[in-house]
Amino acid sequence: MKRRNRLLALAVGATLLAAPGIASAKPPADGPAARNARTTEVQLLAINDFHGNLEPPFLRPTGDFIGGVEYLDTHIANLEATNPNTLVVSAGDLIGASPLLSGLFHDEPTIEAANLFGLDFNAVGNHEFDEGVTELLRMQDGGCHPVDGCQDGTPFDGADFQFLAANVAYNDGSGTILPPYAIKRFQGVRMAIIGMTLEGTPSIVSPSGIQDVSFADEADTVNALIPQLKKSGVETIVVLVHEGGFPSAFDNTCPGISGPIVDIVERTSDEVDLFVTGHTHQAYNCVVDGRPVTSAYQYGGMVTDIDMSLSRATKEPVSISINNRLVTRDVAADAEQTANIAKWSVFADEVRTRVVGEITSDILRANNAAGESALGDRIADAQLWGSEGVGAEIAFMNPGGIRADLIYDNQSAGEQPGEVTFGEVYTVQPFGNTLVTMDLTGAQIDSLLEQQFDNPQAGSMRVLQVSDGFTYTWDATAPTGSKVDAASIMLDGATIDPAGTYRITVNSFLADGGDNFSVLTQGTNRFQGPIDSEIFADYVGEFSPLTPGAQDRITRVP
Repeated sequence: MKRRNRLLALAVGATLLAAPGIASAKPPADGPAARNARTTEVQLLAINDFHGNLEPPFLRPTGDFIGGVEYLDTHIANLEATNPNTLVVSAGDLIGASPLLSGLFHDEPTIEAANLFGLDFNAVGNHEFDEGVTELLRMQDGGCHPVDGCQDGTPFDGADFQFLAANVAYNDGSGTILPPYAIKRFQGVRMAIIGMTLEGTPSIVSPSGIQDVSFADEADTVNALIPQLKKSGVETIVVLVHEGGFPSAFDNTCPGISGPIVDIVERTSDEVDLFVTGHTHQAYNCVVDGRPVTSAYQYGGMVTDIDMSLSRATKEPVSISINNRLVTRDVAADAEQTANIAKWSVFADEVRTRVVGEITSDILRANNAAGESALGDRIADAQLWGSEGVGAEIAFMNPGGIRADLIYDNQSAGEQPGEVTFGEVYTVQPFGNTLVTMDLTGAQIDSLLEQQFDNPQAGSMRVLQVSDGFTYTWDATAPTGSKVDAASIMLDGATIDPAGTYRITVNSFLADGGDNFSVLTQGTNRFQGPIDSEIFADYVGEFSPLTPGAQDRITRVP
């Protein structure tokens, strides 16, 4: 058994601002350590939560522009040149919830970009399942999309890298949907890379796409794999897990960390040497339970440079140095990535730059104290408007499906201030969900509202955005299951009848019980409607210039 106090030389940068000039903690590839027959030097370059962000600009909290796959590629290449024993890895959400340039083409552009920058392994994240298991397997193996075909006119060859899914298995007992791990050999030392997503994935993706698989506990999954890895002669084990934590500051150190990853690490065998994490879109460089735990922020704006010195005698790490490096734009753009972006932009630009309407001012997704946002109001209104033809009376929108704000002065496609392009609308709603209209009773609507405040995926609550004419009051001090005043649930000023039947509209993610809103799976007389982003684009055009929602439909007491 490994000792918790084994040597960890954690070389961290003082601040992210200094990242462009921070020297690597390891010697050059031809230096003394590389010639030392007793150790093997291995470098891991890690990203997480890329989400198909191929194009710059990407602004980090301190105000600097970072990211863009053209620059990410160059930074990776420069770091790879320092050590021939390099693996490029990702801790999930490489694809999904992507900007239009990638999302419009089912993320094929991102797979091609990752092939170009030399990704070796990607742990599946929850967003890898946005279009279901079958589509994920197409990302791995290639082939034209079953509905849209090969949209660039050429075959899609799939990923040159390997997706890993240690805790996602078929319900029929036939095994994991993708390999649980890979073993790499470096000059006398074997290293195992285990990849997996968070156990809670089923509650945050459309259930219809994952109905044939199950998601297991993260720590239990790793612990069960340890014996067979040991039998294969593996002593160095790295876990790529799409679950993370929350540090107390945005930093390249670890000024306190909380969240699910702490429990996962503490319950995982001491045989694991390193955790590369994601999902929470944070930047941290931590030691938890004696093991290093890293995260490289989001959208390709950072690379975690991990240098491991492995003993050829014990096959275990004798030191690990880690540095979160910014993907700055003071390097040359990679020409192949530029060409890949240009190829897909030809197909995307006509759609992306089309002006669909106007807004009077910023329409933001930030919630008020009751959990309601100005943008959420307008999206719910659009969904009601788009389904009135099939009898809809109320619409509900999940806040997690609203991914960006509508900004008055955003002129990314050359449009005038206040003009809204389809690309902006798509960035707000990038999942390609369809609208589903169904019948619910008044009692079921009451249950739906109560489920907002008993939602483990959201931590404590996840308040749905509601359409015009629907109002209610909830009490923050009331017990779970009784937070909503049933008498306050009203449609156009009349109290909802528990025995009455109402036509409601939600997106297909919610309709399948996403975000733990299981009552929606009980809806009857379902009608499958158009794509949500297209309806919102039409709504912006119909009601231009569109004003922000008043945020007066949900009331919280006290």
